[in-house]
Amino acid sequence: MIQRIQTLYLFIAAGISAGLIFVFHLWTNNEGNEVFAVDNYMYLGLFLGSALLSLISIFSFKNRKSQFVMGRVNIILNFILLGIFVYQSLNISGETNVSEKGIGILLPIFSIVCLVLANKAIKKDEDLVKSVDRLR
Repeated sequence: MIQRIQTLYLFIAAGISAGLIFVFHLWTNNEGNEVFAVDNYMYLGLFLGSALLSLISIFSFKNRKSQFVMGRVNIILNFILLGIFVYQSLNISGETNVSEKGIGILLPIFSIVCLVLANKAIKKDEDLVKSVDRLR
């Protein structure tokens, strides 16, 4: 069942979380330096945790319920990451570290979209298996 569409969505989400963090910067600070996710261990850990969870979910295709739950946990993890980015960029204090936002802040949103599509496909497969079991 690795050839299913949810595998493609999960692989894209893993690629976004693990690969694109090295390409796109999160923001530019006051000194004009671009800040990447690699520069902060918390951001790097959350991104790589999301990628690892997506890869584990790909290879747990025999247990669709746990695959669905891992997708939900991964979505929550990406929402936490997105919340941290929003808090960091909209810090209430007078002097903020973020002077210009980068495209890297949007990476969790793209990952969430892929994970929602994967969970939708997993749910569709689960419903199909349940309907076939009713016929037996």
